Amino acid sequence: MPTDVIEDALAVLCARYIFPEKAATAAETIRARRDAGEYRNLTEEALAARLTADLFETCADRHLRVRIRDDQLATVSTEAELAAAWREQARLANYGISRVERLDGNVGYLDLRMIADAAAGGRAIAAAMELVARTHALIVDLRRNRGGSPNGVIFWTSYLFPDDQTHLNSIQDGESGQTRQYWSLAYLPGERYLDRPVFVLTSGVTFSAGEEFCYNLRTRGRATLIGETTRGGAHPTRIVPLSPTLEITVPDARSINPVTGTNWEGTGVEPDVAVPAEQAYQVAYGRALRHVLTTTTSAAVLAEARAALADLPDV
Repeated sequence: MPTDVIEDALAVLCARYIFPEKAATAAETIRARRDAGEYRNLTEEALAARLTADLFETCADRHLRVRIRDDQLATVSTEAELAAAWREQARLANYGISRVERLDGNVGYLDLRMIADAAAGGRAIAAAMELVARTHALIVDLRRNRGGSPNGVIFWTSYLFPDDQTHLNSIQDGESGQTRQYWSLAYLPGERYLDRPVFVLTSGVTFSAGEEFCYNLRTRGRATLIGETTRGGAHPTRIVPLSPTLEITVPDARSINPVTGTNWEGTGVEPDVAVPAEQAYQVAYGRALRHVLTTTTSAAVLAEARAALADLPDV
């Protein structure tokens, strides 16, 4: 692998990483190892893995990676082209909305595999929330959610707050030093989901914007998190192509929660109820059904809830 790819990666790192001192230290270490021949004769895949490990050794940042590019992105070189390619992938993935369902007992269920940009996925998000708007409790499954857009997180979670008075997150940009505040939205298409319990399912796979979704709600006491501690990546990231087949993902900003003054980088988001990820759904559904049994007056819904609760396995 030509050494100029390594040098290009280090140039991007030093120019854009949110923590410049760590970038300089990592670059010095990697250049020394390159000069000592440690990266010689590696395949692209092996080089990407080795550089990622060496970057993590200094920076301990799970968003900071060198990786093989998606085959569909091999001809994409500009940021505009990359943004367009990601928008198309999001569209074909239904903006991350894998499943929307009304479960027996009038419990809503959303399976979200990614958090789409609100400008692109807003209509799909609004449609999903409309389908669960009249349920008595809501389960949001983020166990396979690997991230997405901060403004998409705000769009989704604004449905769970009554107005525009909740400061959910802030993001500090590394290049400008400016900090942007993200508040719940004043207007949303459709009904808000208020005064009803929300259960969020987590796993060790849950990452990035999926974790922000969890962290924002947990710090505001708006949801009960059930499952495993999440993976621990809190820094918004820019993807930069290094070659037709290699790219580097560089965090160029950092999240600052207004309640805690920090974020979940390196630690992940701890659940309120710790259970293995594969049991989280049953635990959340059981809690939701018990809520339904104590709040609804509908005979039909009560019968559904009793039957569903009786069928749940003991966990």
